[in-house]
Amino acid sequence: MARWTTGFDFGLGLGARVRTSPYFDATVQAGVTHFTVYNHMLLPLGYGDPKAEYRRLTETAAVWDVAAQRQIELAGPDAAPLAQLLATRDIGRMSIGQGKYVPMCDHHGRLVNDPLLLRAAEDAYWFSIADNDVLLWARAVAYERGCDVEVTELDVAPLAVQGPRAEDVVAALLGEAVRKVGFFRFQAFSVDEIQMLVGRSGWSKQGGFELYLLDPSRGTELWHAVMAAGASFGAGPGCPNSIERMESGLFSLRTDAPDDADPYEVGLGKWVDLDGDVEFIGRKALEEKRRIGLTRELVGLIIEGAAAPPAIRPWPAEADGKPVGTVRAAAYSPRYQRNLGIAFVDVPANEPGTVLAIDAEGERRTATVVPLPFDAQTMG
Repeated sequence: MARWTTGFDFGLGLGARVRTSPYFDATVQAGVTHFTVYNHMLLPLGYGDPKAEYRRLTETAAVWDVAAQRQIELAGPDAAPLAQLLATRDIGRMSIGQGKYVPMCDHHGRLVNDPLLLRAAEDAYWFSIADNDVLLWARAVAYERGCDVEVTELDVAPLAVQGPRAEDVVAALLGEAVRKVGFFRFQAFSVDEIQMLVGRSGWSKQGGFELYLLDPSRGTELWHAVMAAGASFGAGPGCPNSIERMESGLFSLRTDAPDDADPYEVGLGKWVDLDGDVEFIGRKALEEKRRIGLTRELVGLIIEGAAAPPAIRPWPAEADGKPVGTVRAAAYSPRYQRNLGIAFVDVPANEPGTVLAIDAEGERRTATVVPLPFDAQTMG
């Protein structure tokens, strides 16, 4: 059992400036060992057994406290026009209860965030955000554009259930009707008068749901209810998994690329709608970037040697003795039984087959560039 006497038991100074989630006490009881700070909030990173947590995610079901995935609500007559200004995709046909993955850019085409957008009501949209201050950005745009809209951060806390048995777990909790919820679709459910929106979504490719708890005072109850429902399916605690997301080709904002990267450079170009006439912030800059073509790109790596350490800072990468970029993430992959890496490199070092020299936490290694996402054919 973790101790909370000094405020530094997990290497973090705790206080009101960094919020805890509604599931915090339950995660401590479950044996959480590591946290990071995400959207000014504690986000669990592990429960002491990474192999078991990976197996739950890929073989049974894992329960994640992702309350740090904050919800920025736009509500009012101009909610839809403001949401469209902020999103690089055409959202004009979104129905209530539908979600869309929508990169957000600034006026220079630089990524601000890559949230899931949910249309919660006729005049209300939620941006379920990655780690960045979208509340401030959205409020500034709303004010400058004179929008009749309220921009707030809702106290709504997602709890994710991910893995091959995730649907069985959530059905055991909420009933068989939840199996009919479509991908990126959301519906209202409740259990023991705990109200939530439930969506088929999540930051893995294993399938699953996110339970958007509407009353934060019920967090511990919901956690234990999910765990009880999942016990017979092998469910257990976990957290967003850095290895599985790399294996599956999921982008991690602010990890995989520097803050001046654009959607094309990081592989999100298919979620930028430039062929229609939709106005959004950054459109002109992105049109120019598309015309010019890539000068940098996010690529995969196969890294030689023993199991790679995590990249706790960007690792320098060289080609033919010249700096060409940085390795942003690295891990040993159980799926492929190879070391995988994600690097942000200059053209032409992005070409598959390019051999890079990298500094892996002080150890010189070689790595070969491969396309993203990783696949069995690429791995040989």
